[in-house]
Amino acid sequence: MNYSNRISQMLHDEHRATIALIERLEQLLARHRRTSVPDVTDGSTGRLLGELITAVEAEIERHFDFEENSLFSYLEAMGDDAIGAHLTDEHAALRPLGRRLATLARAARNVGFNEKSWDEFHRLGQEFCERMLAHVQKEEMALLPVLDESMDAEAEARLYEAYVVSA
Repeated sequence: MNYSNRISQMLHDEHRATIALIERLEQLLARHRRTSVPDVTDGSTGRLLGELITAVEAEIERHFDFEENSLFSYLEAMGDDAIGAHLTDEHAALRPLGRRLATLARAARNVGFNEKSWDEFHRLGQEFCERMLAHVQKEEMALLPVLDESMDAEAEARLYEAYVVSA
């Protein structure tokens, strides 16, 4: 999908990267059921854990913060606060889930998984994947088209610059 609004396009590109990471996480979870602890010294598993940590702690947090602090208030000023309120509620559920997953991933990168930590990672990973994919789909179907159609060039330039600078 290509958007004329740079913010919509940038968020869409970030969504695609998140989906790719989620798909790789789902593959790891499928390969190693809850009782089959993966070897974190395996290159692809270690890389995935590192990318998951970075995605949750930096990219997803930044993405959510930008939406909540800039985009949802922009929509609210236009009289549309329903989308922002709903997505903010989802962010509130996803943040602690993602943070715990990142904490478990960091610990596993340092000392590996044991049965207990893998069981928790597996359970939370499945929930995170399901929730995040549904969330991204809602943003793709509701948020990005609204922004693409309604945002004037001045607001786009100002918000785009703020987001790029915060990177």
